[in-house]
Amino acid sequence: MITKQQFKENSEKTLQAFEKAGIALTEKERNEIEVADFNLSDLNRVGLQLLVYVNTERVCAKEMYLLPNQTCPQHRHIITAGKQGKEETFRCRKGLCYLYVEGEGKKEDARAKIPPTDVDVFHEIVLYPGQEYTIKPYTWHWFQAGENGAIISEFSTHSTDETDEFLDKRILRAPEVR
Repeated sequence: MITKQQFKENSEKTLQAFEKAGIALTEKERNEIEVADFNLSDLNRVGLQLLVYVNTERVCAKEMYLLPNQTCPQHRHIITAGKQGKEETFRCRKGLCYLYVEGEGKKEDARAKIPPTDVDVFHEIVLYPGQEYTIKPYTWHWFQAGENGAIISEFSTHSTDETDEFLDKRILRAPEVR
């Protein structure tokens, strides 16, 4: 759970980061920033700020902002209503993104800071501005910004983030603001 003040502060940080990166937003979009703390109340270490531009039955486009060293916890996009699960492409726009997916890799070799959540995939992909990586449906993954934060564009099939499966069972996707 986050406070209204934390929501406001992180929304403002996100808008400033987008503006500094030259990402133009409409007034409506400026008011639709989402701040997710994943029910852990540790927003500086575990969280995600995002804006969904479009989410139709076929496509989705988002901008995501991570604070310095902030982690989006390990999750996968599950099969729902007979649909295969979300395929998504991350494109780093600014900063540095450490992305971890299923495959070869060891915890002790990870360049990111191990988050205070359950993680068990350590195949590391480092995304610098202009680089991208596609995550196949039902693939466990987590990601973290570098020391200066990160802006990542996501292009995907239809998004149903509310049905994501998280490795750490303490996590709730829907943010609660009080």
